Amino acid sequence: MDDKRVAVDKEGYLRELGDWDRKIAEVLARQQEITLSAAHWEIIELLRDFHQRHGMSPASRALVSLVKQKLGPKKGRSIYLMRLFSGSFAKTASRIAGLPKPDNCL
Repeated sequence: MDDKRVAVDKEGYLRELGDWDRKIAEVLARQQEITLSAAHWEIIELLRDFHQRHGMSPASRALVSLVKQKLGPKKGRSIYLMRLFSGSFAKTASRIAGLPKPDNCL
């Protein structure tokens, strides 16, 4: 997929959430210099499920808690998520998952 076909806002979030698919996720990840692995997809799927149930993207603490609850304490740690998605992991992961920016993130 051509990166130019992905319509994003000035912060890199999809303009139309319905446009998201796995190929779009790969494009968005490349833009963040991330190569998606099975570990990334685990988090992306959790985020998309959370968004579908709650209509929002979780901020950092909520994401850590969610991952801890669903995937266990080894993965439910900020350091684990930072290694996967770098810096502001909740924003980066939500961006790649095709979701809106978490409300509590600057």
